[in-house]
Amino acid sequence: MFKAASFGLATLLTLSSGVVLADGAKPVSAMPAEDDSTMLEKPLERNTMFDGVNLTEQQRQQMRDLMHQARKDLPNVNVEQIETMHRLVTAEKFDQAAVRAQAELMAQEQVDRQVEMARIRNQMFNLLTPEQKNVLNQKHEQRMKQMQMQLSGLQPSSAQKTSSTSTTE
Repeated sequence: MFKAASFGLATLLTLSSGVVLADGAKPVSAMPAEDDSTMLEKPLERNTMFDGVNLTEQQRQQMRDLMHQARKDLPNVNVEQIETMHRLVTAEKFDQAAVRAQAELMAQEQVDRQVEMARIRNQMFNLLTPEQKNVLNQKHEQRMKQMQMQLSGLQPSSAQKTSSTSTTE
């Protein structure tokens, strides 16, 4: 169970990381623009790898170029495999071996996508100055502490915070 939760959390973190673009020549935060149509997914709460790091226009352009190339190089999600899993799940008789084989195949493709994105994020990270890397590492430590607190049940998740504040208003 812990491995499944860890894998799911790692997947969410991977999908939520990315770089977005801002207008202007002066250094600005790497927070994405609301109308950024290049994002494959728009999570409710944006939490990109480079939040809180001020990037120069040159760095943003280099990161845009890396992401553009990554979109071309990333293995596509195989819709046929999703359909196969759906057929296995909705079959009259459950075939555990077939589901396991299909899940392992899909998981391996997800691993391949994550490895490729990690390679791209590494290239992006290495575009940063030592000061920017320090800021990024500090932000990462803060997120890890928050995650540990949430996983241990000491701090409500943002969804729980929202529901508790909406009921008290």
